[in-house]
Amino acid sequence: MARGKKRNVGRRDFLKGVAAGAGALAAVDTLAGASALAGASPLAAKAAPAPRPFPLPAVEGDPPPVTEVLTVDRTGSDFMVDILKALGIEYVCAVAGSSFRALHESVINYGGNKNPEFLTCLHEESSVAMAHGFAKIEGKPLCMFAHGTVGLQHAAMAIYNAYCDRVPVYMLIGNNLDVTTRSPVYGEWAHSVQDAAAMVREFTKWDDQPISLQHFAESAVRAYKIAMTPPMAPVLLVADSELQENPIREGARSSIPKVTLPSPPMGDSGAVREAARMLVQAENPLIVVDRTARTQAGIDRVVELAEALQAPVIDMNGRMNFPTRHPLNQSSRRGAVVANADVILGLEATDFWSAVNTFHDQVRRSSRSIMKPDAKLISITAGDLYTKSNYQEFNRFTEVDLAMAADAEATLPALIEEVKRQITPERKGVFQDRRAKLAAAHQKALEATREEAAYGWDASPISTARVSAELWAQIKNEDWSCVSILQHFSWWPIRLWDFGKNYQFLGRQGGGGVGYNAPATVGAALANRKYGRLSVSIQDDGDFLFSPTVMWTAAHHRIPLLSIMHNNRAYHEELMHVQRMADRHNRGIDRAGIGTTFTDPNMDFAKMAQSMGVYAEGPIENPRDLGPALKRAIAVVKRGEPALLDVVTQPR
Repeated sequence: MARGKKRNVGRRDFLKGVAAGAGALAAVDTLAGASALAGASPLAAKAAPAPRPFPLPAVEGDPPPVTEVLTVDRTGSDFMVDILKALGIEYVCAVAGSSFRALHESVINYGGNKNPEFLTCLHEESSVAMAHGFAKIEGKPLCMFAHGTVGLQHAAMAIYNAYCDRVPVYMLIGNNLDVTTRSPVYGEWAHSVQDAAAMVREFTKWDDQPISLQHFAESAVRAYKIAMTPPMAPVLLVADSELQENPIREGARSSIPKVTLPSPPMGDSGAVREAARMLVQAENPLIVVDRTARTQAGIDRVVELAEALQAPVIDMNGRMNFPTRHPLNQSSRRGAVVANADVILGLEATDFWSAVNTFHDQVRRSSRSIMKPDAKLISITAGDLYTKSNYQEFNRFTEVDLAMAADAEATLPALIEEVKRQITPERKGVFQDRRAKLAAAHQKALEATREEAAYGWDASPISTARVSAELWAQIKNEDWSCVSILQHFSWWPIRLWDFGKNYQFLGRQGGGGVGYNAPATVGAALANRKYGRLSVSIQDDGDFLFSPTVMWTAAHHRIPLLSIMHNNRAYHEELMHVQRMADRHNRGIDRAGIGTTFTDPNMDFAKMAQSMGVYAEGPIENPRDLGPALKRAIAVVKRGEPALLDVVTQPR
């Protein structure tokens, strides 16, 4: 620690002195007394108080006061910021907290608040969900800071979502436990814990608690590599408060290891040949995709494989995997296509069993098989490489005939090459006949969907199909990105819009946790901002109520995002569950709204957004008002600000 003799010593000049403070206090008292003698109002004196260079009264556990001026040229937290810069971390999402106060200060001062930039969040769950959405657009993580105790507990559900969704989130949590004595420092008992990562260890991929700066550097790079290696997932480092705040010892040498990402694991060549043989020889092959394509190249490779085989594709919508208007996309005909298949290839099908094997009866919690008894299943998934159990990863166990523990996107080039090598002229003719039938079925299904969308066109509340159609008319000529979940909107955008690029749909939230959509869409919009894309979200009302304050974060940081409230005034999925149970128990459904609806009074989401600085209109109940409101809101987003439309909608 270097000690300066001058007062003007730079950014880390901390002046602490009881004697100096007492002198200043005496001066303030003297001035106040003189004002009173002169007839000045005591309130006037209080209105403009003199500066208080003296410390506040000490409380139990405060560090002892010091009497010298201290200059700390570099602290551990500065070195940690150097590591974040070396990793290419662009943003830090955090709710400010004392256990990582040094890291916070180093980001904004030492690091210049650029790469990474500190983003002010108002809930730790929002911090992680923003990172979740960002990574699904950008393909790499941003960083999240939190207390290692209460902050991590707040964040837990969002971490679980990201883990189930195979998304990398990079987390640094502060902890006030002295790593040498294993005891809390400065009396911050509530923010101290022996094993901070324990509470989320079952749904993170890796964690560590470094005890030195070199240890931290190596673990930080290791964590990034582990997070970015398929199957991707959140990682966590515990940044001890004293390790952050103490100066780097004179002569100490700490280096940042080279950041080299490993190649994704590919399928065994023999297994690839066998899979190609089974697919080429099949009379009715089927490809099932879910979280298959991490990049546009992944989508292109799925298309290339499907076209080589002229095989139908079912997209389970865990990501944007296959163009919605492609004639081989048979997602709307899942039952018929599965029932006809003799060989089914699952590419990162996280719930392969449900995708191809059953239709579900939600009233009786039962299912029935729709797959041929002798159909052969091939699975290529990096999910088999997980070392921890997680039921969301594999759901019900699926019996397969050929399994590859490999990354599907990385394995596709070899599989495509082998398929093409094995196709004979005779088989090619069979494939072309198959394509013609599938193309006709695809077009027929699209026409039926458009006809179905017209039902209730002028109804109020507004139909979800009309909201989707009106929105598509406004954005179809833009470089757009749908950054929200869509399953609660009857999948109308997927059914009506022309999706073809990897950033145009991000999939589901992974673990089914609520409160994901609003912050994840803000994070995705943040990633889209640099590319000038129009980010669009269809926001469920119940989900929004878990994390509405992220709208302030979007307004404060000028993150352009169009949010369309799906305001059906209910937890409608849960309402339907209660109705099913009431029907099953023969009690009638007239009381199913108790505990499931948001009425009496109705929510005003527009006012809620406006209170946080977001442009908002609504509630919009007349369908004829929707189109003009969309134009106005899109204009706001195009000038770089968030906008929200509160649309009162039909349930689904």
